[in-house]
Amino acid sequence: MITTETWAISCGIGSAMAWGAGDFSGGMASRKGNLLRVVLFSQFLGGLFLLMMALAFAEKMPPASHLVFGAFAGIFGNIGLIALYRGLATGRMGIVAPLSAVLTALVPIGYSAFYEGLPSLVRFSGFVVFMVAVWLLSSGDAGFRLTIRELLLSTVAGIGFGLFFIFIDRANDLAVFWPLVGARVASVPLLFCVVLIIGKKAGPLTGQWRFIWITGVLDALGNLLFSVASHLGRLDVSAVLASLYPAATVLLAWLFLKEKLKLQQWIGVGAAFIALILISV
Repeated sequence: MITTETWAISCGIGSAMAWGAGDFSGGMASRKGNLLRVVLFSQFLGGLFLLMMALAFAEKMPPASHLVFGAFAGIFGNIGLIALYRGLATGRMGIVAPLSAVLTALVPIGYSAFYEGLPSLVRFSGFVVFMVAVWLLSSGDAGFRLTIRELLLSTVAGIGFGLFFIFIDRANDLAVFWPLVGARVASVPLLFCVVLIIGKKAGPLTGQWRFIWITGVLDALGNLLFSVASHLGRLDVSAVLASLYPAATVLLAWLFLKEKLKLQQWIGVGAAFIALILISV
C-alpha cells in the first residue's frame, strides 16, 4: 500500500519534472524572441487549465483567506520570475540560475525548521547534496565570483519563488485548484503591466504558440503537483524535490537538442539521484 508520504515525495518529483519540461518548452518558444510575452501568455493559458480542472473536479471554493494566500503566492512567484529572467538576460546564466534555485529551497527549509522542527539528519544531508547537485547541473563553465547585480537578482528570484512555495502551502489546506487559480488571477495582470511598461508590443509568432501551450500546461501541472506534495508531506521536502527542476531541463536538452553535458553536469545528475534517495528515506 502506498503511504501518504510516498505520494508526497512522488508529487514533489513530478513537480520538478513538469517545471523542468516546462522551462525547456518555454526556452524553445523564446528562441524567436519576446520572452516576457511568452511567459505572459503561458501563464494565462496555465491559469485557464487550472480553472477548467477546478470546475471539472467540482472543487468547493475555499474561504477568502485561502484565495488571498494564493494571490500572494502568485505575486511573489511573478516577482521571482521577473528577477530571474532579468538576471539571466543581464548576468551570467551559470551563476544566476543555480544560485536562485538553491535560495528557492533555502527559504521554505528555514520556514519549515521554525514551524515544523528540523528534519532528520539523513534528510538534512539530502538537502545539502541537493544544493550541490543543482549547482553542478546549472553552472556550466561559470566561475564562483559574484557581481553585486547577480547576487541581488538571484536573491530576489530565490526569495520570490521560496515565498511562492510557502504561501501555496498555507493556501491548500481545504482546496488545491482554487488557490492556484487565485495565484494566476493576481500574477497575470502584474506580468501584463510589466510588459506594458517595457513597451514591447509584438505578440508571439505563429511558431511559438505550440510551445507556449505546452509551457503553460506543464507549469500549471508543476504548481498543482507541488501543492499536493506540500499538502500531504513536509513543505521543506516538497520544496527541495521541486527545486530539482534543472535536472529535467538539462536532460531534455541533451536528449532532444543533442546538447553535450559536461562532466560536472553528469556528476550533478548522479548527485541529484543520491539526494532523492536520502530525502526519501
